[in-house]
Amino acid sequence: MRTFVILACLVLSVCAVEKYSSKYDNFDVETLISNDRLLKSYINCFLDKGRCTAEGADFKKYLPDAIETTCAKCSEKQKVNIRKVIKAIQQKHAKQWTELVEKNDPSGKHREAFDKFIQAS
Repeated sequence: MRTFVILACLVLSVCAVEKYSSKYDNFDVETLISNDRLLKSYINCFLDKGRCTAEGADFKKYLPDAIETTCAKCSEKQKVNIRKVIKAIQQKHAKQWTELVEKNDPSGKHREAFDKFIQAS
């Protein structure tokens, strides 16, 4: 019986994926992607080329992990928002998108899986 309890606890601990905070689930992504000056500011923050807002600093902190895990710790709302922002960056600022990819996934190990994640709807 004790072995079963230990095994159950182990399975639960593996299955329980830590999620990112829901603090920014209601972040106004539409304003961000429609305001090119604001979008460039966030891009510069992510690339260490400019100052970061509190939100930008938090997003920047989680970006490498989100890429590595293909956003496994993201809520559904966060996944939708991330896809919108990345698609906007890819379309409006392709050069900076390439820089972001190279900075956060220099070996390209996660690129294919993350690209599939971005294209999923």
